[in-house]
Amino acid sequence: MGRWTQYDEDDYRLPEGVKRIGYDSDTGRYYFRDRAGIFYQGPEGSEFGELTRVSDIPIAVPDESDGVNDLEAAPSRSDGYQALAVDEHGTRFHPRSAYRTIFPFFLIIAVVMLLVWRLFFLPTHVALPPCPTTTLPYFVKSGDTCWDIANRHNSSLEKFRIVNPKVNCDKLLPGDRVCVPEEALKNGRRRPRY
Repeated sequence: MGRWTQYDEDDYRLPEGVKRIGYDSDTGRYYFRDRAGIFYQGPEGSEFGELTRVSDIPIAVPDESDGVNDLEAAPSRSDGYQALAVDEHGTRFHPRSAYRTIFPFFLIIAVVMLLVWRLFFLPTHVALPPCPTTTLPYFVKSGDTCWDIANRHNSSLEKFRIVNPKVNCDKLLPGDRVCVPEEALKNGRRRPRY
């Protein structure tokens, strides 16, 4: 047994023959029954205090005709408490209904987490516009400059800049796509396509 088990029992503080039979969390009251079957309620929001007699209690109490007087032997719960009060329609509280109320909250959290993951961890590919008909696409390699690319394709830097107005020649990265002007043949041979 644990060190503080005397505080889990009611024998040390209740009159003889009175047992705690339940708790209503809506009102914060404990309910009790004596040997004669008379019901009592404790003060609101307190475990200890003066017991007042009540004629009707909002909890299900085990029937004594079943021979079940011991709370631990009652079939409803292992900790001795009985089912909570029924609502205005007569339906009993089911623990599963609590999950239904918090489900939308967790759904919103999951959607937000998926959006954050999508924005920060998945690459987004932007479709590049096609190169004009008089140009060819070229993918920048390491060490390439705008002048090198234009010169390699028999073009001038001015024509390269006209075809690629948004390209910053100082910040070319490997893998970037640029459009190269298609120029006349050099030495009578057509240049290879990439």
